[in-house]
Amino acid sequence: MIGVNTWVWVSPLTDETLADLSPRIARWGFDVIELPVEHPGGWDPGKAAALLDELGLRTSVVLAMPPGRELVAASPETIRGTQDYLRHCVDVAVTVGAPAVSGPAYASVGRTWPMSPQERRALYAELGENLKPVLDHAAGRGIRIGVEPLNRYETSLVNTVEQALEALPEDCGIALDTYHLNIEEKDPVRAVRLAGDRIAHVQACGTDRGAPGGDRFDWPGFVTALHDVGYGGPLVIESFTSDNAVIATAASVWRPLAPTQDALATEGLAFLRTLTT
Repeated sequence: MIGVNTWVWVSPLTDETLADLSPRIARWGFDVIELPVEHPGGWDPGKAAALLDELGLRTSVVLAMPPGRELVAASPETIRGTQDYLRHCVDVAVTVGAPAVSGPAYASVGRTWPMSPQERRALYAELGENLKPVLDHAAGRGIRIGVEPLNRYETSLVNTVEQALEALPEDCGIALDTYHLNIEEKDPVRAVRLAGDRIAHVQACGTDRGAPGGDRFDWPGFVTALHDVGYGGPLVIESFTSDNAVIATAASVWRPLAPTQDALATEGLAFLRTLTT
């Protein structure tokens, strides 16, 4: 299955933009549409479920961690608010029929600080404790949580699959993103095999954040490794538009990554189909 995140075109998602984008995404031949939950209430999950069911699109759900959403090294009030937000994401996933909620559910994107090995171990223990209520809620609703390692410029807490395995409780999944794997892993294919059956979700883009394909990433080896470890979920294209100042700054997208955002999506789809058919 091949999917695409609506962040390729818009942020934040609304009922109106979803109604505009989803028929095109279905017409192009995508199997899955990925729905970001940036602000609770920003779009109506019930309306989305009905629309996407009519179009024959499956769903995946991703979370967003702007400043103020933290599960470690933060006030009790901030941590409780973040847990509430993550539980809301789980409830949205249930409504739209997504099997997992994925993203960097540990600290706000862009928050970096140095830490000793002892401090890191303590933060990982804190993360496990603060994730537990969310994982319990998700398990009770049949949803898997996939926590995503990010590159060193976006976080200093969890950058690699090896760190994710150390940091996360055993009942927590891992979300992989080829952009971050390409930066942080010496061997992204080995990282897939290391993550194994913990992989809950996979996002794909080119090494420049554009469409997958035409870059130096080992796409055949990567897809083969996913198959070998038994991953059965979608490959979802995640990129961003430079037209939205907030999201462009957050993702460091300073220039167009394709002639058009539609071209980014459709060219990526065509390339990924060659690997999965």
